Amino acid sequence: MGSIAVLSGDPTQPQAHALLEASHAMMGSLFPQEANHFLSIDRLTAPDIRFFTAQDKDDVLGCLALADCGAYGEVKSMFVDPAARGRGVGDALLRHLVDVARTRKLPLLCLETGTPGLEAAHRLYLRHGFKDCAAFGDYEDGAPFSRYMARAL
Repeated sequence: MGSIAVLSGDPTQPQAHALLEASHAMMGSLFPQEANHFLSIDRLTAPDIRFFTAQDKDDVLGCLALADCGAYGEVKSMFVDPAARGRGVGDALLRHLVDVARTRKLPLLCLETGTPGLEAAHRLYLRHGFKDCAAFGDYEDGAPFSRYMARAL
């Protein structure tokens, strides 16, 4: 097991694309279509989105994105290859994202995550200082499959 580097990435790169497709498939298996709020791979290439990959040498182990919403940043497309889970990939990705958000002078990071079924992700977010919050942006309060979390920077 080598060291994990978090780098600016390209969601259309084959390994990153495959991870995003796996994430989308998993979300589709857990939640109804109307409850899935993931960004398309094309949308992840927009100028207001920063996309990152966690890599061990040439292997892409995980990804996530930061959407700059002006008053806050939104964590999007967080996914770790199931074969790489337990290696600290999610921790490395979130630490990097917090650093980038601070550099961009964003005062707050928010996220929407699915529930139930993603309890390991919820524990990861809690470890990184995220707390439950009200719906934000275009999300709806009381959405049955959504959990909203935020972390002040």
